[in-house]
Amino acid sequence: MRLKRFLLRYYPPGIILEYDKGGLLRTKSIDLLDLTTETNPDELLKEIMESEPLISESRAEQVKKLIIRLQQKQSQDDHDRFCFSKELKAHILPLTNVAFDKSGSRFLTGSYDRTCRIWDTASGTELRALEGHRNVVYAIAFNNPFGDKIATGSFDKTCKLWCAETGKCFYTFRGHMAEIGHTAEVLSLCFNSIGNQLVTGSFDHTVIIWDVASGRCVYTLTGHQAEISNVQFNWDCSLIVTGSMDKTGKVWDAGSGSCVATLVGHKEEVLDVCFDLRGQLIATASADGTARVFSASTHQCLTTLEGHEGEISKICFSPQGSKVLTASSDKTARLWDVQSGVCLQVLEGHTDEIFSCAFNYEGDTIITGSKDNTCRIWC
Repeated sequence: MRLKRFLLRYYPPGIILEYDKGGLLRTKSIDLLDLTTETNPDELLKEIMESEPLISESRAEQVKKLIIRLQQKQSQDDHDRFCFSKELKAHILPLTNVAFDKSGSRFLTGSYDRTCRIWDTASGTELRALEGHRNVVYAIAFNNPFGDKIATGSFDKTCKLWCAETGKCFYTFRGHMAEIGHTAEVLSLCFNSIGNQLVTGSFDHTVIIWDVASGRCVYTLTGHQAEISNVQFNWDCSLIVTGSMDKTGKVWDAGSGSCVATLVGHKEEVLDVCFDLRGQLIATASADGTARVFSASTHQCLTTLEGHEGEISKICFSPQGSKVLTASSDKTARLWDVQSGVCLQVLEGHTDEIFSCAFNYEGDTIITGSKDNTCRIWC
């Protein structure tokens, strides 16, 4: 094996090794999820070199400079305030969800009109429409960081995998052989960071982990007592978090399919859940009008976010992990400080409920999707 070059990943922090093995170019990721501005670069460099044989003494100084660059990126202030940029009349019926690709140059919208549409962020131009579902398209996702595939989940009880460039549908997940698949609407889905697995959540109270290459069911996660609202892998693909109408969130071991913890405290349905990019925090959003931030390791509630005047349907962390964005039926989206729980900004302008919201990779652009049939871009 021969090391060719290094690539940096800012969110979450990491160094990608590009190397040659048997004439084939391969990559390996060194995840630095615990890196902070206080981390000693020399001590971290020593740990990396002890565990990674590809990095020789001749490369040591180069790796140290990369560590320092990652620390400098962390010390930069993330976007403080967002201003309205443009509005897109995206669909003829209400939007259900929005999602960026890794670069932020494209985004997806799902809708009650049974389609998923791909958009150019800068121009607002529609690039392609993905048509084929027989009911509401509710869940949408790029297989980031690659961005060459798109998954869609629908009220027609199926999940479809598409080519992001051509719009061709590769196949439809309905179950395989003895596996029955979902027996109700598919409300949520998420690729893992490697792109080889897909997790889906359904109205049938279950969560299924699928093998993307074969379309086979790997595990069915059972334990929730009501419909599943959202599902998400953490960064290293070791855990899955789920939210449910049973007023709880659950954390699952992705390798075994077993439940690790139940997140409690909300008085009404949990409508959304997510990890921060480092996988250290979990956020939940509820029909009780509040959101909560939990520790992913202790499962204790760290902060409660209060201020919305209606149910919160969507929540996500900024790439930096210092802020949380929420979307609500009160027609606003709100930006919050993770540590203090203080509301930093209210994004207003939609004329109906906001169903979805998302940050781009750099954290300097936001998209909100609404029941008013539009999505708004904020920069």
